[in-house]
Amino acid sequence: MKNSTVFYPQIQATADGGGILTHGGTVLATRTAELSGLTDALRTALAPWRKPLATHDPAKILLDLATSLIVGGDCLADISMLRGRPDVFGLVASDPTVSRLITTLAADPERAVNAIRTARATARQQVWSLAGDQAPDHGRSAKKPLIIDIDATLVTAHSDKEQAKPTYKRGFGFHPLMAFIDHGPDGTGEAAAAILRPGNAGSNTAADHITLTKKILDQVPGAGSRPGRSILIRTDSAGGTHDFVAFLNRRRLSYSVGFPLNETIGDLIDQLPKQAWTPAYDPDGEPRKNADVAELTGVLDLAGWPAGMRVIVRREKPHPGAQLRITDRNGWRLIAFATNTTGGQLADLEVRHRRRARCEDRIRIAKDTGLTNLPLKGFAQNQIWLALVEVACDLLAWTQMLALAGTAARLWEPKKLRMRLFATAARLTRHARQLRLRYDRQHPWSGLLAAGLDQLTAYPAPG
Repeated sequence: MKNSTVFYPQIQATADGGGILTHGGTVLATRTAELSGLTDALRTALAPWRKPLATHDPAKILLDLATSLIVGGDCLADISMLRGRPDVFGLVASDPTVSRLITTLAADPERAVNAIRTARATARQQVWSLAGDQAPDHGRSAKKPLIIDIDATLVTAHSDKEQAKPTYKRGFGFHPLMAFIDHGPDGTGEAAAAILRPGNAGSNTAADHITLTKKILDQVPGAGSRPGRSILIRTDSAGGTHDFVAFLNRRRLSYSVGFPLNETIGDLIDQLPKQAWTPAYDPDGEPRKNADVAELTGVLDLAGWPAGMRVIVRREKPHPGAQLRITDRNGWRLIAFATNTTGGQLADLEVRHRRRARCEDRIRIAKDTGLTNLPLKGFAQNQIWLALVEVACDLLAWTQMLALAGTAARLWEPKKLRMRLFATAARLTRHARQLRLRYDRQHPWSGLLAAGLDQLTAYPAPG
């Protein structure tokens, strides 16, 4: 018997198969859209844009676009990934119809984006109600606030697009400001709000932060205009401006914002006695070697800042090879932040602030769900695209919250979700006048996928 030197079996291929659905796991997201009430909410919000005799509802087109982003699309034409299987994904609009809708919405982008935000807020309330103790606002209080992270990111433009400008990192493109609802260490996060800005927009523009925060409060169920200390806004030093902190104080919101350092503050830090420093904690709550925290509130001149604001500084020996910054002192890396939280261990407050690094994960998810490149030429059109990215991010987070709670998949990012769940192929069969997806029993995650769909089916239907 001759041993084969071929690594893989030689299989003949034809293009005449039937009853096979690619991306069969995507029904997790589409079923979540139905369960959340997002479909009905979008249909209502976008009703003014639907023509009387139109075949395709604008809400369905936008949801199809968001679904295409979830499974890896990055332009309008990628909606074709859903086209051709109306028995699973319904009727999917043609590329010209999709393009015409985006153009129509872009004629009044503020009104269109606000309509989409209204629908998302309605669906979010439904999702959090269904999620129960898995919802991010479960047990929300001043001592356990709902945390919302604000951060900006750069989006490179590879062609001439309206309002694409040079960026502070010597690139060219856009500088959107985004906010994400933090689900904590056991979850991911939802897209609360976003503002598309030219690439030359400032990082610490207080007016933009204030505008974004108002949009955030519209997205949080039960927040209202004065939600109290049960909502905490967390930012880096770009949010540490007088105007923005004063706004947060007027709204009686909790905050934890980066505080800018200068040479004068550095001199005060140098003068702190040894007993003023206490060990900093690592994310697990254990003392961290070569890292300390101290409170500066009593030694700083905080005139002009809101009453009750505290300033806390962390010092740490940088890892080998790291370069010190201009604000670092005597071999210590210094980071300061301001908060209006009363009481509590300094180390606990500092760990809470440092966990804003999870916002970078949320931005990475957004960029992996359509934000890496704004594909349209007009600025208003790209505002609609950014709204679609927010819908896609929300659908991902809601799918994980409702269908995958208690599993490792609750923390998976889009690439892993696509590889293991969404891209799963299935055979489409009919039984007793019902459609059924039959996933490959040998696929490692078919059981997880089927269990997630069963979990969604177990929830009460919306309405």
